[in-house]
Amino acid sequence: MAEEQLVSDLEQALLERAEKLAQEYRDRARRARQHILEDAQERLRIREQNEVLAAQAEAERYYRRQIQASELRLKSDLDKLRWRLIQSVLQALPQRLQQFRQDPDSYWPFMKSLLKGSVAAMEDDDLVVEVNAEDREYLQAHWEDFVSGLDADRKIRLADTPCQCSGGLVLRDAANRVRIDNSFEGRLERLDDRLLQVITERLFAAEISQRGMTP
Repeated sequence: MAEEQLVSDLEQALLERAEKLAQEYRDRARRARQHILEDAQERLRIREQNEVLAAQAEAERYYRRQIQASELRLKSDLDKLRWRLIQSVLQALPQRLQQFRQDPDSYWPFMKSLLKGSVAAMEDDDLVVEVNAEDREYLQAHWEDFVSGLDADRKIRLADTPCQCSGGLVLRDAANRVRIDNSFEGRLERLDDRLLQVITERLFAAEISQRGMTP
């Protein structure tokens, strides 16, 4: 009976030890599984976070590209509008010059100043003034008054035929070798760059001032 009891106690002890080992391994397995799950979840969270950050960065880049594209289109549209405004002013100049020409109190003093400056720039003593047909008709009746106060040692006469211009005058020597074109058309052509600058300054003075730009 004693031996059987010993065997029974040993079997019981072995079973208890086996149960404890099994429980220990089960606990280890649960902890390992939990660690694996937590690690996987952390990697997934980091991956999702990186994907969100990458998507945000891509969205920000796309937004900036859209903004830049919109700004470029707006700048292009504004440049086109500015150019159309400048061109509209240039196209209106001939009409304004004709309005100026219809004001004798302003036009003829201006014409006389043109002649005076042109004569001073010429070296020949025999000079011819060319004007359009309407101005020539007026000057034929007022020539002495028109050339009064100019260089008395020079011969200045009115051309026999009118020139093809809308206003202003052309001064040349008698041999037609040297000409100073102060017709409206000639002056507009020579002053083209300066006209663009002045028109730009007048139309966009506030914008230029705000940007600290020079035209």
